[in-house]
Order: sequence, then structure tokens, then C-alpha cells
Amino acid sequence: MSNNSYGYGSGMSASYTTTQGSGPQAFEAAPKPAAKPADTGPLIKDTSTQEFMLDVIEASRSTTILVDFWAPWCGPCKQLGPDLEKAVTEAKGRVKLVKLNIDDHPAIPQQMGIQSVPAVVAFKDGRPVDGFMGAQSPSQIKAFIEKNGSEPEADPLEEACKQANELLQAGSHIEAAQIFGAIMQQVPEHFPAVVGMVKCLLANDEIEKARALFDSLPEEALKDKDTAAAKASLELAEQSADLGDLAELQSKLAANPDDNQAQFDLAVALNGKNKREEAVDHLIAIIKRDRDWNEDGARKQLLQFFESWGVMDPASVYGRRKLSSILFS
Repeated sequence: MSNNSYGYGSGMSASYTTTQGSGPQAFEAAPKPAAKPADTGPLIKDTSTQEFMLDVIEASRSTTILVDFWAPWCGPCKQLGPDLEKAVTEAKGRVKLVKLNIDDHPAIPQQMGIQSVPAVVAFKDGRPVDGFMGAQSPSQIKAFIEKNGSEPEADPLEEACKQANELLQAGSHIEAAQIFGAIMQQVPEHFPAVVGMVKCLLANDEIEKARALFDSLPEEALKDKDTAAAKASLELAEQSADLGDLAELQSKLAANPDDNQAQFDLAVALNGKNKREEAVDHLIAIIKRDRDWNEDGARKQLLQFFESWGVMDPASVYGRRKLSSILFS
């Protein structure tokens, strides 16, 4: 077991400490991600002649603003409006919608030469860049937004979480834990960071702490595929921890090569030591010898390995190829 240990306190915050050297020493947590830029206002809003400069011209310097010129008496406006609002909502911040009633506020549309409604104009960097007139289908509206929408602002917490996961994949679980811990201190309910910390604890052989942290997740978080993979990894680690010494299992199998249970236990233990392809080979051997053993237990265990490792992990690819050669030969 590693001599490094992670800890987490109330609110699921986390820190990393090490016992190397003369005594425990706390690592500095990774810097907290920078806050998002100031918002430009609601996703959908009404404007006026007086507010047009702020709501449209200035706001468009940060994100694309669609201006919907409409009138209460306009039938096509009533058709376009809900579809436009739905498309803007689904664009998740790539555009914002500002609605201007031309009857109440005629000055701006007159200055822009808007002679009929509905008319939609896209503004970027303080100036109009594109537009359309008349009712449009939902697919046409979506295409217009795709063409003119701004790139969405990167979520600093998501970016930090992505960086931490990359470090974890590269085997740098200490650095990954520092970043996950910083995210959890800032946003305790950031479930991807909590799941990432569970993975770090497992990488550090701290199975009991990993279980305690995982069990603190709410039920809705368990629907996520990364959470499901972490759960599979945790269960496999717990299985492996209960099996004892690897050398004893290898000796037991060597004494009786047809002992399915010994070979099964050895496969689980090998996975716990990150010897994934060896674990696959032992389960494949059981499937070849006795597919029905333990109610198809070897194949089910192999599928749990795949879920834990991820679809594109080389060991998963290797195992699926081996399994397919048996099932479909």
C-alpha cells in the first residue's frame, strides 16, 4: 500500500497529505479556477429604444445577440417566437435573444430599415452580421444559430476536472487529487470531482475512504456513466482486497488448474494489481472450460472489468476480442 493518504472533511472537501520525510506535510491545493466572466444578462429578454445600446450593442461584444423584431398583430411572429426561444435555450449560451416590439419602440427598426416583421438580426462585436425575415422552421433556426453563434464560454470547473482526469489517466494521481480537492472545496456538490477523488483514492489503495466518499453521492449522480464506472472499480477493489495474497492464489491454481473458483479469484486479484490482460486471460480460460460455471459468472465478471476500465481501454479491446472469438466462433 502507498504511504500517501488523501483526506476529506465536512462538505466533501478534500486535501492531500504525504507522510514522506520527517513528518506529515500538506501539499498546497491547486489554485481555484478563475470565476466566469460577468454575465451579459438573461438568456431571453425584452428591450426598448433606451436599453438597446446596452442589451444588444454592448452585450454582443461578449456573445452573439439575436434581435427579434416583432409586433403583437403579426401572426408569423407568434409562430416564430416559441420556436426561436426554444432554439436559443437549447443553444446553451451560444446566443442570447433580445425581443423588440416595433409598435412600442419604432425608432430602432426605422433606423435599421426593418420594413416587415418578423425579422431576426444577429449582432456580433457591436454590429449586425446576419439576419432573416419571416417565419422559419425549427431546423432553419437551428442552422442560423449554428452559423452565427459564439463559442460557448469554457466552464473553468469543467476544464479543471478534465485536466485532473487526464493526470489520473497518466498515473499522476497525487496531482489529480489536488485539483479534484480544490474543485470540491469550491463546489462540494461537483459530482465529477467527487467521482474523480474516489478514483484517486482507489489508485492509492485507500478503499475504505473511497467507499465512504462514494456513498456520500446522491442517487441522481449514480445515473452518470463515469459514476457507474467508478462504482464498478470500487466493487472490484473491494473484491480484490478480500482475496488475500496473489502468490497464494497462484499456488492454489497451480495445484489444480481446473479449479474455476481459484482461477476466478486470481483474475480479480490480478485486476486489483492492474494486471488487466492477465486477468482477462484467466476469465477467458474459465469461459472456454465451463461457460455455465457459477451462472455464467466468468463472463459477467469480464463485463464488469470492461465497465470499470472503459470501452477504449486497451485491456477492454483485448478482452472483447478474446470473448468474441469464443462466443461467435
